[in-house]
Amino acid sequence: MMNINLNSYLRRIKFSGDLTPTFDLLNRITEAHAKAIPFENIDAVLGIPIQLSPEAIFEKLVTNDRGGYCFEQNGLLLSVLETLGFHVRPVSGRVRLRFTERSQVGPRTHVFLRVEIGEESFLTDVGMGSASLTGALRLIEDLEQQTPHDMRRIVRESGLYYHQVRYDGIWKDACEFTLEEMPLIDREIANWYTSTHPQSHFKDRLVAARARENGDRLSLENFDFTVRPKNAEAVKKKLGSFDELIEVLRSEFALQLSEADCKGIKGLPFLRSIS
Repeated sequence: MMNINLNSYLRRIKFSGDLTPTFDLLNRITEAHAKAIPFENIDAVLGIPIQLSPEAIFEKLVTNDRGGYCFEQNGLLLSVLETLGFHVRPVSGRVRLRFTERSQVGPRTHVFLRVEIGEESFLTDVGMGSASLTGALRLIEDLEQQTPHDMRRIVRESGLYYHQVRYDGIWKDACEFTLEEMPLIDREIANWYTSTHPQSHFKDRLVAARARENGDRLSLENFDFTVRPKNAEAVKKKLGSFDELIEVLRSEFALQLSEADCKGIKGLPFLRSIS
């Protein structure tokens, strides 16, 4: 557990109010975090090592106004919730957003959080890209739960849990899990695979995502920029240049990018081949 600068984090996510560790606070922190700190994999595609120490995560996501992926996002939230007095544990999972059939199995390279409040268990996850939660979920099977940006539920089949999100009236598996805890050593190994293995889907594309105040969700994959309004179909736009791509990362995703970051992005081989 890290003794983090809680005030700096709260300023970063633009949060104020009572800090008693309740379900209401868990919801509000989850929403504020998902809106303020974007999901992104820039360091991974640039070959910059991703460090999982609480200090390194805090410096990157809070001090330097950057984003990150699940190990960073939920690693930061883990430290914050512990500091606030919540009983919280990291849980391993498999993201299923890319798959259409449950017979398809992806790597167990996702971490999210289980929080105990009184006699109840809740899940929160600010590190699943365009499907990151903006409100905590009660760990109750088959209960449809409205979050600020979309409807969710947790179902169980053949001993596995599935966290689902409803898109355009259809339930889509977002994450598969067993409630097995994911200690730091397992997160380190999964992070190493995710950020360095040539077959990792975080190594061959540039991605970013963010939840907006108005209920919209923003997502980016290479030059494809998508806005998904709440309760409406997604609107997609093809960005026309590297300069427009950098501007979108800075303005829409609120990322503080250095000149070295921008130069590195413009030199990515998979972007040059499609620009």
